[in-house]
Amino acid sequence: MEITKEYQTFQQGIKDCLPTVLGYIGIGIAAGVVGKGVGLSVMEIMLMSVFIYAGSAQFIISGMLALQTPVLAIILTTFLVNLRHFLMSMSVANHFKKAPLIESIGIGTLLTDESYGVLATVINKGNQVSVAWTNGLNVTAYLAWILATGLGGFLGGILPDPEILGLDFALTAMFVGLFALQAVTPLKQKTKQTLMIILVVCVSLYVAMAFVSAELAVILATLIGCLVGTVTGDE
Repeated sequence: MEITKEYQTFQQGIKDCLPTVLGYIGIGIAAGVVGKGVGLSVMEIMLMSVFIYAGSAQFIISGMLALQTPVLAIILTTFLVNLRHFLMSMSVANHFKKAPLIESIGIGTLLTDESYGVLATVINKGNQVSVAWTNGLNVTAYLAWILATGLGGFLGGILPDPEILGLDFALTAMFVGLFALQAVTPLKQKTKQTLMIILVVCVSLYVAMAFVSAELAVILATLIGCLVGTVTGDE
């Protein structure tokens, strides 16, 4: 693997996270507004961001709180929603095998869909990343999310409906952008294989959702896609 200087420092990690931060501002404010709408205080919204740190899960939690769902059900649902993070962490673990255990745990703990998208894109281009750079990426995103949700909570009384500014679409738009960045290189290098994997994942997701929850369907489709990619990797 090519050793590059671009992805070695904490400061560079901060710079490379800035596009993600812009996305976090919009969706974070929306999450804060929704949390405020179900009766959470600004402090409670920010503490949820500190300890849960998962956009989709925090939206779900707010909805379940509004329905007065039992705490155990909320915990189990959050666990299932975030279970995909284990897969993401495992897929990049090999790049940090020389890092101390505590640093590896820190990277896995703060890895989100968005920071994983940036990390995977850099790795897929043949670059070697350092723990410092990854920490810069993760910590910047983490702090940005906490502040954005706090701001959303503060604005909740003024802007009760995030759809007014289209903030409800921010998360979807960010995912589309990250997917496009990750797919460009594989599509150029292994077009047929990449398209086949995408098709298998889509079909698997559609079929699985008829039998299990959406969260489990995503995990199953991801595993099936990984299996197909591994089997066809040398073709």
